[in-house]
Amino acid sequence: MTNPASPNPWHREPWPWFLMAGPLLAILGCIITIYLAVTRFADQPIAEGAVRRGLVVERVPPPAVPAPAADPAAATAGQAPARP
Repeated sequence: MTNPASPNPWHREPWPWFLMAGPLLAILGCIITIYLAVTRFADQPIAEGAVRRGLVVERVPPPAVPAPAADPAAATAGQAPARP
């Protein structure tokens, strides 16, 4: 009887490395994305007319301009006088 060949250690087999490649690439992609987000886009100003509420940036409508106060003398000039 012959002894079967002893199996290789796990790190010498290709399948564990192939199966670990996907999660390792995902982790590397996350690290790169976080680095780019922090270094390049951290301090961008908010556009005019927007308000930041937590992580949400919302557009705010422009404030309504109040109508000018009417002159009381001009308002009553075209009206009939009030009866006592």
